[in-house]
Amino acid sequence: MRYTFAAAAASIALLLAGCVPPPKPAPEVRPAPPPVVRPSPPPVVTPPLGADWNDWPFTPGDWAYRKDGVGSIALFGPPGGDALLMLRCDRTRGAMYLSVHGPGDAATIRTTTLTRSILLRPTGGDAGYVASQVVPSDAMLDAMAFSRGRFVVERTGAAPLVVPPYAELGRVIEDCRG
Repeated sequence: MRYTFAAAAASIALLLAGCVPPPKPAPEVRPAPPPVVRPSPPPVVTPPLGADWNDWPFTPGDWAYRKDGVGSIALFGPPGGDALLMLRCDRTRGAMYLSVHGPGDAATIRTTTLTRSILLRPTGGDAGYVASQVVPSDAMLDAMAFSRGRFVVERTGAAPLVVPPYAELGRVIEDCRG
């Protein structure tokens, strides 16, 4: 009887072992792919500017004109970006403001008929801009608006702004004079 009991117990154990599913195989471990190494973009090399500013390449961007409750403004800069240069007519004060994006305490304006240095001060309202107040009758404004092909705004430590004298500039000047 002992033999049959032991045989029965072994048979039951084998039957129960057949009811348990086999363990799942471990997922296949793949080594991580090596990191993609992309070469760094080459540094932007600004070619040295020639002696004649009339040959310097234009600063990328375009002019836009806007009117508001204070007067009007012409803005120059890249589409969707901050304006690099602004000319604002403040009719309430009878003044024009030439503003440049970035730091600086002075700028040199070069046109085909005039070269002039102006003092710049932080605007206080728009962080990152410095400006100079100009009377609307200042001949520098006409020189900028009628410069042949381009005029330049230079500041120490900053790339020169080489901009075309498009109609938006003249419209703001006339808004303040008229």
